[in-house]
Amino acid sequence: MTPTRSKTVLFLLASLASLATCDRKPAPPAAAPPAKVGIVILKQHSVVLTMELPGRTEAYLTADVRPQVSGVVTRRIFTEGSDVSLGQQLYQIDPATYKAAYDTAMATLQYDRAALATARAKATRYKPLAAAQAVSRQDYDDAVANSGEAVANIATAMASIEQANINLAYTKVMAPIAGRIGRSSVTPGALVTANQTTALATITQLDPIYVDVTQPATTLLRLQQELAAGRLQRVGPHQAKVTLLLEDGSSYGAPGILQFSEVTVDEGTGTVLLRAIFPNHDHMLLPGLYVRAELHEGTNDKAILVPQQAVSRNPHGDATVMLVGPGNKAVLHVVQTTRAIGANWLVTGGLAAGDKVIVDGLQLLRPGMEVQATEVAEDVSAGAAK
Repeated sequence: MTPTRSKTVLFLLASLASLATCDRKPAPPAAAPPAKVGIVILKQHSVVLTMELPGRTEAYLTADVRPQVSGVVTRRIFTEGSDVSLGQQLYQIDPATYKAAYDTAMATLQYDRAALATARAKATRYKPLAAAQAVSRQDYDDAVANSGEAVANIATAMASIEQANINLAYTKVMAPIAGRIGRSSVTPGALVTANQTTALATITQLDPIYVDVTQPATTLLRLQQELAAGRLQRVGPHQAKVTLLLEDGSSYGAPGILQFSEVTVDEGTGTVLLRAIFPNHDHMLLPGLYVRAELHEGTNDKAILVPQQAVSRNPHGDATVMLVGPGNKAVLHVVQTTRAIGANWLVTGGLAAGDKVIVDGLQLLRPGMEVQATEVAEDVSAGAAK
């Protein structure tokens, strides 16, 4: 075979191979497997709704100790920072001048009583003499008037004795309330005046103790609406339970009770004052302490909880979740959430019991994709799916 003929044969074979290749159709691509995801099947739960609010402790009772008579303090009869009882003597003011005034009032009473006896005797003697015209009618009337004047003088003397006795008692400065007394502003030898502006000491009753917190008026309105609709139940018939978190983050052991809520809204802040009362037997809570009160608003017996990792936001800011829809296809759904409970969101709209919410495998998932779902356990106590 000549070289020219060999090249021709090779060219014909290559052309036949090219034609055979062009007649073949490409194989269709293999179908993508369903995306594996973890889901939580929603159920209704009974959830105690709480709200954490900042607040300050306030003393249950506070009384400034002030003198009610003037004089020199001779003794201080208490230890600063100690507990005092109601009516316990705290100071002694020099009673000498008040004792003298009391003695003078007593002596005046004795004098007036003697004058009354004399006036009555004279009026008794003049009565028959006036009837017999042995003495003038004017003399008899004067004797009767002197007797009445002596009675009035006795009443005045008794009032003076009472006033002197009160002032003498006020020289002993007593505790107006029971509680813990602070530092003394005076020492023995100091001159004090009645009803002075500077308190001698201040007594504070610490057990029980108040905690004042503020709550947005809009939240209070929402709670009232939920109570009226029957979605919430009070912890007690007319009282709500309150717990405390101290400034260091620890929990205060004893729970408190909500006393009242203010009837007006602060125009500047739009908040309402709430006052709770707590037992404080060991005096751990002191007035002015910063605390966080956890208010137990009520119970939602039909709460829908969704793990927070299942909730995202769309460009409009709406909360969205991925559900397993018909045909095991992923469906994007808009929901309404109100608050976080642990690691869950409390959902008030857009979901119902029995919905299958995707919580795992969301990174590459898109709406409409086919999924292979595996249920994971829902941990309501911890607020997350595990």
